[in-house]
Amino acid sequence: MIDVCVTSCGEHSYRRIDCSGHAGFDENGKDIVCASVSILVINTVNSIETFTNCKVIEAEEDSASGRASVIFPEGTAEDATLLIDSMLLGIRAIEKQYGNKYVKLTEVKE
Repeated sequence: MIDVCVTSCGEHSYRRIDCSGHAGFDENGKDIVCASVSILVINTVNSIETFTNCKVIEAEEDSASGRASVIFPEGTAEDATLLIDSMLLGIRAIEKQYGNKYVKLTEVKE
């Protein structure tokens, strides 16, 4: 199962994104659930780094274990928050379609 945890700080700001695990929906290289969540998270972080002034610290990344951790030490401004909200919309849709046996999204408030 992929566990995605997003920590918010304040009303419209995020502090971190943590992902771990593999979906186990299909064999390695054919797992559409794992690939979908991975691309949403990776594209969101790349977009924040490319299109916003948000400070990003990639604390950890290990594709073998499916672990990724990204920290926004100053929180996120409106543009980066919108990108993360979009990522969460996609992850919620995947969780709804395939079930929390494969993907679990947790949202924590600091």
